Amino acid sequence: MQGLRILPQAYDAAEQAELLDAVVAVIRAAPLYTPTMPRSGKPLSVAMTNCGPLGWVTDRDGGYRYQDRHPETGRPWPAIPEPLLALWERLGGGPAPDACLVNYYRPGARMGLHRDEDERDFSAPVVSVSLGDRCLFRLGGLSRSDPTRSFRLASGDVVVLGGEARLAYHGVDRIHAGTSRLLGRHPDLFADGGRVNLTLRRAR
Repeated sequence: MQGLRILPQAYDAAEQAELLDAVVAVIRAAPLYTPTMPRSGKPLSVAMTNCGPLGWVTDRDGGYRYQDRHPETGRPWPAIPEPLLALWERLGGGPAPDACLVNYYRPGARMGLHRDEDERDFSAPVVSVSLGDRCLFRLGGLSRSDPTRSFRLASGDVVVLGGEARLAYHGVDRIHAGTSRLLGRHPDLFADGGRVNLTLRRAR
């Protein structure tokens, strides 16, 4: 699909460790929490936080949206770490991202097929960074019923959804537990291992 880019090992082992440490600083300032689905209030299987001027949130009453404060602490989101801003610039993403969603997948967590469409302008790409355990990533087309393809993503891999692929349906079917030791650097936060996914976006 035009606009899809998969960059294996865009971050080497040392860069992954540096980036994870920066993400941990974000989490300590804006703790992970469990989001819920609109209307039903059903909890997602991933834990979540954000960094940047805006953060993507979801809950039963407010639905999917961007806001400038953590829904539980009420504090502004911390800044996006510099290595992620440098990646965006290197990929030619245009104006700097104003939101970075941080998803933590414990073993057994998944993300159903969805597309990122809560932003006001789809001309900027969505840039996704994987840290920790490998996952099975599924990519479809512009309709939920389109055929899908699956890719294995490892720690340090980057996926770019731009152009036609910007509004493609995608999801995470499975976390391959124990395939990375990276998150073991911070056992107080990631006692079960798992995967951290960082998603850079232009929300405004």
